[in-house]
Amino acid sequence: MGLMPELSDVRLGADVVSSDGAHVGTIVSVIVDEDGFTPRALVVKHEESLAGRVLAAEKFFTTDEVVIPIAAVESATHELVKLSISAPDVRRQPLYLSYRRPIITTEEAVLEEGELLGGGLALPKVEEVANKPDGQIEIDRGENVMLGTSGHRLGRVEDVLFDHGELIGVVIRPDGFFKRDVVLPTRFINRADDMALFADLTESDIEQLKPFVDSDSPAG
Repeated sequence: MGLMPELSDVRLGADVVSSDGAHVGTIVSVIVDEDGFTPRALVVKHEESLAGRVLAAEKFFTTDEVVIPIAAVESATHELVKLSISAPDVRRQPLYLSYRRPIITTEEAVLEEGELLGGGLALPKVEEVANKPDGQIEIDRGENVMLGTSGHRLGRVEDVLFDHGELIGVVIRPDGFFKRDVVLPTRFINRADDMALFADLTESDIEQLKPFVDSDSPAG
């Protein structure tokens, strides 16, 4: 077995099946290195509710998304990803997102109490905590793809494209520049964060981006 499982056909939205044949969820995003875009994990929306999984040491609200390491992917097609771990093991994987109340000052606590007594909504402030190391980013469907620092949006991420275990591009759903989905190779992405991908493209580069053709055939 190589360093990376075969990921060429991994797609956002694909169903995920455990080694014991249980449908455990769907892929909602991938986690990659910010420098080089090497894939590290898949974020899977779990089939069952994980609302009861609260981290005891912290007052966390949790989501139903779990982090599956790339090494646990046994095989993949456009529609189905098979894991080498069982359904109980999937449940034991770390949650991706948690929401925690930050430490607030006495003045802020008094203000919240005053809003509540005054009939205000007084929703608690929470911090989003993503379970990934620094230097790694999440790429999900709907994420903005921006043109450099111009403030112009090329479109939004529709899907991801892998080749022999490496992320080679993202599929962009058009937003003014294009008439149909196009493929943006990762070599044009010069910066990224969890809110957007930033592409360094000339006008000529934009014109030469290839349309995305969705095909289940192995030939590209």
